Amino acid sequence: MSELRRLWKATLTLGAIAALGACMTTTPNGFMSDGTGSGAPGVDQKLYTDVCGRVRPGGGGFRCHAKVVIQPDGTVKTAATPQGYGPPDLRSAYGLPASGGNGRTIAIVDSNDDPTAEADMGVYRSTYGLPACTTANGCFKKVNQSGQASPLPATDTGWAGEISLDLDMASAACPDCKILLVEANSATDADLGTAVNTAASLGASAISNSYGGGEDSSVTSSSSQYYNHPGILVTASSGDQAYGAEFPATSQYVLAVGGTTLNKASNTRGWTETAWNSGGSGCSAYIAKPSWQTDTGCSMRTEADVSAVGDPNTGVAVYQTTGANGWAVYGGTSVASPLVASIFTLLNLDAGGPSWVYSHTSDFYDVTSGSNGSCSPSYLCTAGTGYDGPTGWGTPNGAALSGSGGGSSSSSGSSSGSSSGSSSGSSSGSSSGSSSGSSSGSSSGSSSGSSSGSSSGSSGGGGTCAHPVCSQGSALKSTCSTCAGDVCAHDPYCCNTLWDGICVSEVPTYCGQSCTGGGGSSSGGSSSGSGSSGGGGGGSCAHSVCTSGSKLTSTCSTCSGDVCAKDPYCCSVLWDKICVSEVPTYCAAGTCP
Repeated sequence: MSELRRLWKATLTLGAIAALGACMTTTPNGFMSDGTGSGAPGVDQKLYTDVCGRVRPGGGGFRCHAKVVIQPDGTVKTAATPQGYGPPDLRSAYGLPASGGNGRTIAIVDSNDDPTAEADMGVYRSTYGLPACTTANGCFKKVNQSGQASPLPATDTGWAGEISLDLDMASAACPDCKILLVEANSATDADLGTAVNTAASLGASAISNSYGGGEDSSVTSSSSQYYNHPGILVTASSGDQAYGAEFPATSQYVLAVGGTTLNKASNTRGWTETAWNSGGSGCSAYIAKPSWQTDTGCSMRTEADVSAVGDPNTGVAVYQTTGANGWAVYGGTSVASPLVASIFTLLNLDAGGPSWVYSHTSDFYDVTSGSNGSCSPSYLCTAGTGYDGPTGWGTPNGAALSGSGGGSSSSSGSSSGSSSGSSSGSSSGSSSGSSSGSSSGSSSGSSSGSSSGSSSGSSGGGGTCAHPVCSQGSALKSTCSTCAGDVCAHDPYCCNTLWDGICVSEVPTYCGQSCTGGGGSSSGGSSSGSGSSGGGGGGSCAHSVCTSGSKLTSTCSTCSGDVCAKDPYCCSVLWDKICVSEVPTYCAAGTCP
């Protein structure tokens, strides 16, 4: 996942999707998509895009795995009535009973706050005739990562869409279950992991996590620290970037859930499923193979274990008013994770953990066709009879699973308290609500060059004051200057890990100043990628390097070649605002006004 970077509020969130209309690319099938369409035969192809922004590779950040269907102009496609599959469809597809759950609690873990979460879920449930689930009647509870009702984290429109999706899927599969929403302060490993531990300590029977990112050497400790909760089912979505392992789905303690394309059919079941070609799967580079997993083509932990609908082309109805306005169609393995967690809770199977599936493989609908890429051995990325990477052992067969027994879930379990290191010294107080909106168009350019002084500032943060805020380099302390403190209050990565091009680009947004003049040096950082500066990349030269839009070829200009040598995403998928922000860093004398 070389294109993943620390979540940047100005990029690809629902608040900025309007800029994406010109960024769509045509697939070999002739339909327009964001480059990740299913291409499944007979499926009505739709335009869709990521709900959450990209993240830095190796930065400890995660992004949500939700997709949303959009209009040709890039805005979210909404309607006054539900579009996509609703609870009756999902219950039919997976053979679910009309009731169950016995009041057990499904926990949803996400980043940031969705201020309209309860009200939006209320509209979804009432529209489909599901019982009310509110704070007042004791069915719904929303807390921060410490388990408290306040203060809640800053609002983020992208993650708000993920939250609405998760709550609606839990409602659809297990309307009698209680729902606990735990909102992490940020989309970092430490904060989201802390939220998982909190969910366990508050008595959740199952915990759904619809997010992920690339692996690094820290995942072995994070796996044990945050996701090991015996007696509680912990699910994690496998990703939406096609073949390639993602954490926490590769944790040996979670049930990794892949994605399928789900269609109605004239057969005994009434439905057919194939592997969604953008659903995640892979072979972990760090997590040892658990004893209950016996496939032979991957010597480490293989992802996924099971699957459910994920293709936005056969997506689900979601109601949301933060960042969108009404009914929209969502997809991604973010659909599958809460759906499977809720199905298991509905059927009283939430105490078994991932190993339970491997001793009950006949209780799942085997998905035998479809692929998410090319790999060796091929079963890691191609569906077939029995176990495969994209769909695991298949999708839930409620009728078969209902007879499997499972024993009630022993509530809490470990919980392991709060979670160490989280965002360490980071930021000062401020920040609070802001986030969301800001983003604004430009921020982009920013640049490098001169500097700010050094001056007071707020506490925390590692790093040094070895370079100005307009130059890229080692992590800066928040005490280096007021500006460094303000940036790090919103983006702790800059004070904890590295003051990179994204940090520099945030100076105009959070400090009220600009960075102009000569380029800051680079030391450690972004680099990410492959391809040397020469050719490569598709796209066009339809816009300047200082404007977000469709992907640019590396031959458009020396500058686009230099940026794409460091960030191949810009020439292979989309020239987004992160690409624009990298112009001052990688292009000689390059600035974007």
